[in-house]
Amino acid sequence: MKILTILGSSRENGNSEYLVKQAMEGIEHTQLRLSDYKIHPITDMRHTDEGFSPVDDDYEAVLAEFLAHDLIIFATPIYWFGMTSHMKLFFDRWSQYMRDDRYNFKEQVRGKKAYVITTGGSNPYVTGLPLIQQFGHIFDFVGMTFEDYVIGNAVKPGEIKNDFLALDKMKAWNNTFKK
Repeated sequence: MKILTILGSSRENGNSEYLVKQAMEGIEHTQLRLSDYKIHPITDMRHTDEGFSPVDDDYEAVLAEFLAHDLIIFATPIYWFGMTSHMKLFFDRWSQYMRDDRYNFKEQVRGKKAYVITTGGSNPYVTGLPLIQQFGHIFDFVGMTFEDYVIGNAVKPGEIKNDFLALDKMKAWNNTFKK
C-alpha cells in the first residue's frame, strides 16, 4: 500500500505536521507540503460550453502524486473553523479534473483510504467537528473511504506534545500502517 501525506499548513514543523511524523515513524511514504507548490485558483467553468481553461501551475504534479497512492493522510490546522486555504484549493481544483477528458477522476479516486489530522485551539473537539464532516462529505462524493481522524488540541508550536490522546492515536495509526 502506497501512503501519501498531504500537509496543508503554511507553517513548517507545526502541530499537525508533528502528528503526521508520529503516525508515519518508520513507515515508507511520500509527503507533499502544499505550500511548496504554486497552485492557482480557477474560475468555475463547469456549466459553460468551453469548460475549464488550462492553468499554468504545479497542480498536475500534485494530482499525479495523489492519484498514485492508495492511502492518503490529509493534515491541516483548523483555520477559522475550517481547513487552510492551501488544502481548500487542493480540493477546489478537483472540480476541474472531474471534467478533464485526460482523467477518469472519480474512478481513479474511488476506494482510496483517507485519514485526517487536524489541530486547533478553543475547544477543537467541538469547533473542529464541522471540518471533519466536510472532509467526510468530500470523501463520500468521490468514493474514498474515510478511515479515521484525529483532532489535536494545540495552537502554539509544540503544544501538541501535551495532547496525549492525539499522540496515543498516532501510535495506534502507526501500528496499523505497519501491518
